[in-house]
Amino acid sequence: MLKLLLDGLLRPAVTEAAPALDPELAALGAQLDAAARHKLGRGLAIREVDAGSCNGCELEVNALGNSYYDLERFGLRFVASPRHADVLLVTGPVARNMREALERVYRATPSPKWVVAAGDCAVGCGVYAKSPACVGSVAAVIPVDVQIQGCPPTPVQLLRGLLTLLVPASR
Repeated sequence: MLKLLLDGLLRPAVTEAAPALDPELAALGAQLDAAARHKLGRGLAIREVDAGSCNGCELEVNALGNSYYDLERFGLRFVASPRHADVLLVTGPVARNMREALERVYRATPSPKWVVAAGDCAVGCGVYAKSPACVGSVAAVIPVDVQIQGCPPTPVQLLRGLLTLLVPASR
């Protein structure tokens, strides 16, 4: 047992090197963090709402939390409750069975609040435009401040879209 303990203490850790940080991503994240702290005095709290999407946009939103993008290093974080959110990041067209839920989440989010429609489906219903299960775009149900195009939008496009909320000159 002592041999195993000493072996574990003396052998270096076997891990992968941290990914190289993209300079453009680092600059974008730092700018976003600075803008949020200037406007709110703290980082930005985001509540993601899937209003009826195919989950392509959710994969990209989830990528913001991985070790490469690491959203939290820029002072941004996802929150579980709309009552703690500054931003509602809505993906997908609004399905009939999600309309009331989206309206409730919007009402539960304290003011001031921003709404971001992320992805082609959230902006204009995308391939679901003629579906009878679709009520319409996010803007047809709640007020939208920023629209992010893409099917799905990349994590960098999502970060740029969030930056337009905080820095009006980048709109």
